Amino acid sequence: MLGKRQKLARLFRDIDYLRAAKRGFDDKPLQCSLYVTDRCNLDCAYCTEYDNSQKHPPLSVLKERLKHIRSLGTLRVALVGGEPLLHPDIVEIVRYARTLGFSTSLTTNGFPLTRELVRGLEEAGLEVMQISVDRVTPSDVSRKSLKSVAGRIEMLRESTIKLHITGTICADTAPDALAVLEYGLSRNIPTEVRLVHAGPDQMMRVPPAARQEQRRIIETMIARKKAGEPVHTSDVILRYQLKLIDGENVADEWQCAAGYKIFFVSARGKFMECSMRPTNRDILDIKREDLRAYFARKDCQKGCGVYCAVSTSLYVANPVRFVAGEVGARLKQAIRA
Repeated sequence: MLGKRQKLARLFRDIDYLRAAKRGFDDKPLQCSLYVTDRCNLDCAYCTEYDNSQKHPPLSVLKERLKHIRSLGTLRVALVGGEPLLHPDIVEIVRYARTLGFSTSLTTNGFPLTRELVRGLEEAGLEVMQISVDRVTPSDVSRKSLKSVAGRIEMLRESTIKLHITGTICADTAPDALAVLEYGLSRNIPTEVRLVHAGPDQMMRVPPAARQEQRRIIETMIARKKAGEPVHTSDVILRYQLKLIDGENVADEWQCAAGYKIFFVSARGKFMECSMRPTNRDILDIKREDLRAYFARKDCQKGCGVYCAVSTSLYVANPVRFVAGEVGARLKQAIRA
């Protein structure tokens, strides 16, 4: 059983504002999302980020990519997939990332978690784990449900790894979104439900009939975050999603930092501006001056649903305001803890 001091330490484990603050003013990247595998144990209908015909990249290759990513000045690495826990060397991947000085997070559907694997990831130094939960019960669209992973979530509540729950709001999942949110917040677990990513044409489309329901979900998160509950989404992204629901053109409010302050690397080692903008460039050939060239207004900004890219871009636009808003919210959470 974790004591209050340990719980407070875990609450702030994903924050290193002193290091991150520099990235608001220098030319080095803040975060890389590294695909450690394309393989996944699920086949959710809305997801395009898996390919079970591909083999896992070898540990030696992933170490080489991590070393290069760190040499670019990157502070954080998010281990993603596919399903990253399917990689047989995932504990060693985390351990190596930590020896390089990375802050580390991992996004999973939670199905492969065992107590032994959690202990291994704790010992390796994993700081944050995000479990994707879309519904209360599984459906043909998403099998990522509370019914499927609630036991694993309860197991992680006493881990030193900070846990987040993240759900996706689409037509299939919207009726369960507030129930997923309530499940996490009632257990003091940082939780969020987000509008599904834009489609291949980069346009976010919310049908008029769904707007009222989706607005109610986002407004509920805004209110509960303001009250000090651990809603994981930043206030600026919550309000950005309201604008997406209303069909507002918010492209002129920020300059995209994807490919510059935040970038992705595919399981095949290809540099990606973001999860929706792949390139044929090998990450090992990328230099810091190459990253700087991606800092520009882009034709895909209108309706962008890659929230990590939007969030990073808004941080770069005004680091002080962004951090100040989130520190206040985190302090409210600490008082409630």
